[in-house]
Amino acid sequence: MSAITTTHEAGAGHGAAQVKRIWKAFWILLVITIIELILGLTIYFIDKQANPSETMIHFLKGVIIILSLAKAFYIISIFMHMGDEIRNFIMSVAIPATLFIWFIFAFLFDGNSFKNLRNTDAGSHPAIENVQPHTVPVIKEGEKN
Repeated sequence: MSAITTTHEAGAGHGAAQVKRIWKAFWILLVITIIELILGLTIYFIDKQANPSETMIHFLKGVIIILSLAKAFYIISIFMHMGDEIRNFIMSVAIPATLFIWFIFAFLFDGNSFKNLRNTDAGSHPAIENVQPHTVPVIKEGEKN
């Protein structure tokens, strides 16, 4: 009977450690999210200025992207329990996941190319916005062609 009690106590300690780990993940993700929000508002106010610094805006957007990726990998590590796995298994999941970033860029560029080719009949004539409209001469009564 004492073995059951000991096992039960060990299980309760493991549960408390897991709850503590989840709360730690919550606070870390909250801090990163607040930093991203502050950076986003900074971009908004920089963009509203008379001469916004494009370099600073691109830098801040890059920082936000890096923080978002860090959050994504942290979420995968904690909530999908990938942090406890062996390195080979982590890489077999992480490398295909990073290919999705390439997929997104490839689909965006391909879609833009398709849109441009569709608007010009596969390049056979200039884009619609570059075509000059035809004017039809108006014939007044009593005039001859």
